[in-house]
Amino acid sequence: MEVILASKSPRRKDLMDLLNIKYEIKVSNADETFEEGLDIEEQSKRLAYIKAKTVFDKTKGDKMVIGSDTMVIKNGRIYGKPKDKQDAIDMLKELRNSKHQVITSLCVLIQDGENYLESTDYDIADVYIKNMTDKEIEEWVNIGNPLDKAGAYAIQSSFCVYIEKIIGNYTTVVGLPMHKLYNIIKEYKNKIDKK
Repeated sequence: MEVILASKSPRRKDLMDLLNIKYEIKVSNADETFEEGLDIEEQSKRLAYIKAKTVFDKTKGDKMVIGSDTMVIKNGRIYGKPKDKQDAIDMLKELRNSKHQVITSLCVLIQDGENYLESTDYDIADVYIKNMTDKEIEEWVNIGNPLDKAGAYAIQSSFCVYIEKIIGNYTTVVGLPMHKLYNIIKEYKNKIDKK
């Protein structure tokens, strides 16, 4: 069975590499426009599903397609990928010296002969950022390549020195909740073994 990660994120690739399984990357380029009327959890799950389904529909044969979506949220506001360096600076100034949430959704679509499994889940972690100085924020923005990162930071990078603590799963903050992915794969294997 072909395993496909429907993401170009190098952080998700790094996490997938931990599984020691053969997989390939196929970028979905799906439309990530929000749908009105959905809460943040449903919005995130929908985006993970769309990413996985777009790649699933373009491929043939037995496969497992993994899609994911990560959002940074504080006081109901969603912090996506910054549009430029100034936007990144503004985001980090709002996130510093406080707690925010990271929600990462996961969708796994499996085609195995006549068997089809669709599983979507999400996980939330609390992240506490230290009281960064304006200078520290500007230095990070200049070296940290923040424009491809929700919330303008990456916990697994040199930005980790500004993280006071996280409450929740680390891989959720990185961008692919591995404990949830493992559960889905295990559940699928158990169903197949029972047949």
